[in-house]
Amino acid sequence: MDILVKLSQFLLSLSLLIVLHELGHFIPAKIFKTRVEKFYLFFDVKFSLFKKKIGETVYGIGWLPLGGYVKIAGMIDESMDTEQLKQEPQPWEFRSKPAWQRLIIMLGGVTVNFVLAFVIYIGMTWYYGDKYIANDSLKDGVWVTSDVLEGLGMQSGDKIISIDGAHLERFDEAALKIVMGKEIKVDRNGEEKIIKLPVDFINSASNRKKTKLLMPRMPFVVGGFSDDSPNQEVLKPKDFIHSVNGVEIKYFDQMEDALKPFANEKVVAGVTRNDKQVEVTLQVNAEGKIGVAPALITHNDAEKLGLYKLSTDRYSFLESIPVGINMGINKLKEYGQQLKLIGNPETKAYKEVGGFMAIFNIFPDFWSWEAFWQITALLSIMLGVMNLLPIPALDGGHVMFLLYEMISGRKPSDKFLEYAQTVGFVLLIALLLFANGNDIFKAITGK
Repeated sequence: MDILVKLSQFLLSLSLLIVLHELGHFIPAKIFKTRVEKFYLFFDVKFSLFKKKIGETVYGIGWLPLGGYVKIAGMIDESMDTEQLKQEPQPWEFRSKPAWQRLIIMLGGVTVNFVLAFVIYIGMTWYYGDKYIANDSLKDGVWVTSDVLEGLGMQSGDKIISIDGAHLERFDEAALKIVMGKEIKVDRNGEEKIIKLPVDFINSASNRKKTKLLMPRMPFVVGGFSDDSPNQEVLKPKDFIHSVNGVEIKYFDQMEDALKPFANEKVVAGVTRNDKQVEVTLQVNAEGKIGVAPALITHNDAEKLGLYKLSTDRYSFLESIPVGINMGINKLKEYGQQLKLIGNPETKAYKEVGGFMAIFNIFPDFWSWEAFWQITALLSIMLGVMNLLPIPALDGGHVMFLLYEMISGRKPSDKFLEYAQTVGFVLLIALLLFANGNDIFKAITGK
C-alpha cells in the first residue's frame, strides 16, 4: 500500500509538470497560428494508451513515462519526422514563422515551469506559512548521524554557528549548506571549533548507509526492535529510557557511550512508561547495543519537551507573494550550486546524479499535500533548468540556434538542424542511461 501512495504522488506530480510544460509550447504556437499535430503526455512509442483527434491536433497518453511532447508542424524535434521539410514551407508551419515568434514558442515550456514553481511557493507560504526549526533553539546542539562528519571531527552536542562564514538561522537548511560548503564553525562547550569539509564530501557522505547528516537531538524513546534484540520482552514501544546504571540519559546519542562499558553484560535502566517510573534489566550485546531503534518525535512533542522550537511565520496573501518569489529564487540558486558541484569532477558529485527511481524515492510513503507541492515545485525548477541546457534535443538547444539566427541574420540549414537534433538526442539518451544506471547501481549495491 505504501508503494502505491508513493507511486500515485510520483505519477501525479510528473503528469502535472509535463502537461503544463507542453502547454507552455502549445498556447503560444496556437496564438501565432502554428499547427500543432500532437499533444502527448508520456511517449507513444509504437502505440498509445489513449488518443483522440480534436480539430487538427491529436491528444493522447503514451505508455512510456519518460516525459511528453507537442509535435509542431515544420519543426525538427524528438520525433525526427523530416518528411514535411522536403516540401515547400507552409504559412502554418513553425519554420515559416518569424524568429521572435519561434523563440517565444520554444521558451514557453520553461517559462511555465518557473512560473509554476513560484506560484506553488506563494500558495504554500500563504496556506501553510513558512515553517522552520530555529537553529538557536537547539540549546544542547545537534545530533550528528553521519559517520563521515564524525570522522571529520564534528560531535553530537556541537552547536552550529556558521557555514562558510554565514550565520545559520534555520536548522532545516544545515544539511544542504554543509553538502555544498567548505567549513563549519561550531560551539563545543563554549569553545569555537572549525570543521573542514573535503571537496568530495558529498560523495563520501552519500556512500554511507546513514542518509541524514544531522538531526535535532532526541530523547531515547523506543520505536522498534532489531530481529535479534534480547530486550523485546523487557521494553515496550514508547518507553522513554532516561538512565543507565544510575547515569542520566537525556538524548538518544548519549546511549552508545553509556552502554559500551557493559558489553555482554546486563544493566539496570530507568524507564518512563505510561507516565510511571519503572526499572528494567537490559541485556547488552557484544557491540555495546541493546537492539532498539528510536521512535520519531513529532514537532509538537519536541516543543513540549523543550528540545527545540518549530517557528512558523504567517503571511497574508499579498505578503506571501514576495516571500514565495524569494523562496523560489533561493531554490533556483541552490539548484544552480548543485549543478556546479556535479560539473566539478573533484567533488565526484556526478556519482549522485539520479534518474526516475531517485525522484520516486523523494516522495513520502504517506499522502501529504504539503510534501507533494513542496517536491513538485522543486521538480518544476529542475525541469526548467534542465530544459534550458544548450543540448539540441532540449528547448535550450532550439533557443541557442534561434539566438544565433537573430544575432547573425542567418538561419541554420534544415539538414544541420537535423544532424544537431540527432547528436542532442544521443547525448540525452546517454544522460538518461547514466542517471538511471546510477539508480540501478545503488539499488544493487545498497550504496
